[in-house]
Amino acid sequence: MRTSLWVIRVARGNRNPLAHLWSVLKMDEMDRKILNLIQSDFPVHPRPFGEVGRQLGLSEEQVLQRVRQMKAAGVIRRIGGSFDSRKLGFYSTLCAAKVPTEDLERFNGVINSYPGVTHNYQRDHHYNIWFTLIGESPEAVMRTLEEMAQKAGVKEIVSLPARRTFKIRVKFEL
Repeated sequence: MRTSLWVIRVARGNRNPLAHLWSVLKMDEMDRKILNLIQSDFPVHPRPFGEVGRQLGLSEEQVLQRVRQMKAAGVIRRIGGSFDSRKLGFYSTLCAAKVPTEDLERFNGVINSYPGVTHNYQRDHHYNIWFTLIGESPEAVMRTLEEMAQKAGVKEIVSLPARRTFKIRVKFEL
């Protein structure tokens, strides 16, 4: 049942949900094994997909082909590391901005040009753009937010730093 709920949640965010849902339903057991392995136990190795293949009895090329197909279908959105910025000595905050609809594209261009922005989402709310920003210190993050607002011509960006972490790790067993 958990897999079905996950499939529906993923499909809702896709531009073509029916095509995406069909591609997810066509996944075989090996695709599921690959997803189960790479979502939380991705090997730190010079040839990680070869290592995944070794663990699952596939060639590196077979793993890469399957991963590419799942990425093209929207099943895999991104493959990348996830680091605890606080443990690395950085400061992060969730930010919310009020951006006029006609300025959304320009604002997102400015925000996304900063290397410390890790997520950027549009929401149906008067604070319609939400993003996370990581910097060297609270002061550096505030300077960056002021610079962003000035460059983008936006009057209000609110910083909402986390006081406590609730979501540590998510793994969808497929």
